[in-house]
Amino acid sequence: MIFLLLSLVSLPAVSQDEETSEEVVQEDSGFTDYISMDPAFVTHVGTADNKPTYLKAAVSLRARSASTRPALETHMPRLRHELVMLFGEQTDIERLTSMEGQQALREEAKQRINAVLEEQQTGESIAGVLFTEFVVQK
Repeated sequence: MIFLLLSLVSLPAVSQDEETSEEVVQEDSGFTDYISMDPAFVTHVGTADNKPTYLKAAVSLRARSASTRPALETHMPRLRHELVMLFGEQTDIERLTSMEGQQALREEAKQRINAVLEEQQTGESIAGVLFTEFVVQK
């Protein structure tokens, strides 16, 4: 009787552990590919009446599918153009040097890249934009 009771009590704990293990395996099996946009971007930022300020940003794109890389490589000149234009539009240097400003810039870059991929009817999108180097020099 005690053996049966202990068996029943320990059964749900084993089941929960198995579920947790399966969840971890599923999370670890997700595909990620990082595509570097070489060379790094260097552009003038700020307003024309200010002292010249430059931005250097090394960018990598995060893809969730193996089929995304060929689409990105095919459209890389257009994607680089979009980011050069985006970076050159930056006029608020103080915001650009803050974490929240950089996060907003990353999000806008992601939206612009995904808009190009959608416009070109690739059926692909990126999961994120990463700045692997980000320097604002006055």
